[in-house]
Amino acid sequence: MPDAVSVALSARPTAAEAEEAVRTLLRWAGDDPDREGLLGTPGRVVRSYGEFFAGYAMEPQEILARTFEEIDGYDEIVALRDIRFESHCEHHMVPVVGTAHVAYLPRTRVVGISKLARVVEGYAKRFTIQERMTAQIANAITTVLDPRGVAVVVKASHQCMTTRGVHKPGVAMITSRMTGVFREDPGARLELFSLLGMRPGAGPEGAC
Repeated sequence: MPDAVSVALSARPTAAEAEEAVRTLLRWAGDDPDREGLLGTPGRVVRSYGEFFAGYAMEPQEILARTFEEIDGYDEIVALRDIRFESHCEHHMVPVVGTAHVAYLPRTRVVGISKLARVVEGYAKRFTIQERMTAQIANAITTVLDPRGVAVVVKASHQCMTTRGVHKPGVAMITSRMTGVFREDPGARLELFSLLGMRPGAGPEGAC
């Protein structure tokens, strides 16, 4: 059975229809889409959306498909920190900007580090909420690599609460997903926190 994303993509409007929707929003906001400064805006917005939401054209688990087993018995933590991302809140369609730390403890296979960043990108460049994005990244790595543990920590600023609503600039939201040894073994978790520059029981210090 097709998932919601596949169904939405199959019924995707044309670029012309999307541009007309932008013109409607401009009129609703109280401006004239036919004035000189706004004539090219619908096209620019649609092209921007193609960048903002490129994640719908990605399958993050496929990104991880090429793995390497010649690791000479390496069995320590692999971590990639400070992965910057831009996403959009699915409730208000405004930006969510932050960084992610991704780590795993390999069992028999590792993956190119750029692939970890691309997995973050694949889930971030969609309409989402931070909690789900955090879980999706961890679940994809767990499913494909079958590691001994996965850790994902995300810290982001949400414009849905910094530029509207409660208007609280400077507020950041932190979410995490720990699986396997990082969830069960306090020693492994402490080692991870040390590598990522984090204090146990607290959010990332500066870097995230």
